[in-house]
Amino acid sequence: MSKKLNPDPAPPAAPASFEEAMAELAALVTQMESGQLPLEASVAAYARGSELVKYCAGQLDKVESQVKILEGDMLKPFADEVQA
Repeated sequence: MSKKLNPDPAPPAAPASFEEAMAELAALVTQMESGQLPLEASVAAYARGSELVKYCAGQLDKVESQVKILEGDMLKPFADEVQA
């Protein structure tokens, strides 16, 4: 009698916040850089990392839009950037 593996495991939950996503992403990078993950786990970690990067980019885009609204659609450079 053989056990049947679930072909479609439940996808990981979406991060609760940008900071949580970044922390999970940093942990995945550390695991992958260690070289100790088996091939399947490395591919899964890469896929999850890709999802986290997309989530973080989306969050940053939302914040940028909010800042543009607050600044009247004119983003102002920081003082250090003006002198460069």
